[in-house]
Amino acid sequence: MGVVVPFEEKSGERGSIDGLIHLLAGRMERVNSLILSRTGSDVTMIPEVANHLISSGGKRLRPMLTLATAVLTGYEGDGDIKLAASVEFMHTATLLHDDVVDESDMRRGKLAARMLWGNEASVLVGDFLLGQAFKMMVEVGSLEALGVLANAAAVIAEGEVWQLAAAKNTATPEDDYLAVVRAKTAALFAAAAEVGPIIADRPKAERAACRSYGTNLGIAFQLVDDALDYGGTSDALGKNVGDDFREGKITLPVVLSFRRGSNEERDFWRRTLEQGEVREGDLDTAIAIMRRHRALEDTIERARHYGAMARDALELFQDSPMRQALLDTVDFCIARAH
Repeated sequence: MGVVVPFEEKSGERGSIDGLIHLLAGRMERVNSLILSRTGSDVTMIPEVANHLISSGGKRLRPMLTLATAVLTGYEGDGDIKLAASVEFMHTATLLHDDVVDESDMRRGKLAARMLWGNEASVLVGDFLLGQAFKMMVEVGSLEALGVLANAAAVIAEGEVWQLAAAKNTATPEDDYLAVVRAKTAALFAAAAEVGPIIADRPKAERAACRSYGTNLGIAFQLVDDALDYGGTSDALGKNVGDDFREGKITLPVVLSFRRGSNEERDFWRRTLEQGEVREGDLDTAIAIMRRHRALEDTIERARHYGAMARDALELFQDSPMRQALLDTVDFCIARAH
């Protein structure tokens, strides 16, 4: 088991999404009810697999972004409810598929669905959820919102394949890794935030600002996850610490450590991640190398950089409780590292 690496907290990082949860409580109840109703099927295994993950304690951050940006931009209908549920279904489908590809055993502190029902069921239930997501998007009746979310689905899949093609390449450049993050993680954050002002029929500048907020928040969120896998706790991460290492994933702390390391250290990364030859104590060695080269701290610093850009994107909007809640959400995503 790895050691907990302390990350210095910067002033202003409150680390709470309580404001967002409070402001959206009523609408999220409707989203959750819709999610449960749309997982129903005569095929018993479908709701069993879907609800195993959907009810496992996720923060519902992505659907909350859809609701929040709709409120922020003055939307008064109920199309945001269906779009938020669509976003959550897309995210859940991605997790089901990811766990199969990565051969993960745990998800959100529980056994991954594939461990209970098998890989085939996980993939097919993920496909079912994607189908339900697109049905709800069509019901909303906004061709533009449908286009944004459909494009995100394609980009996410493209990112998955891109990551697979570059898997176990310890010499991956930082720019290439960030491009995968933009596709795999940030694309859904961006789309979730953009569809709010779209259905509110707001100007392009506001749509672009919300999209920028979502993109940069998503990148910051993933970079903090990368650092937590080596310097966090299982409770904070929702999976086993060191899973990325054991699965041979090339993440930003590895990219930085490999680039800055000695020949001996690079040989260590090649043995453990490229060749998959992991021995007792190797995770602790990996963390020690990362600390030696400030790879974890610098990963968090990069997350703060993207968090600052997310905050800047909201400068276009007048001060309001929802705008403040979205600013606090940036701090929450980064403060998870502490």
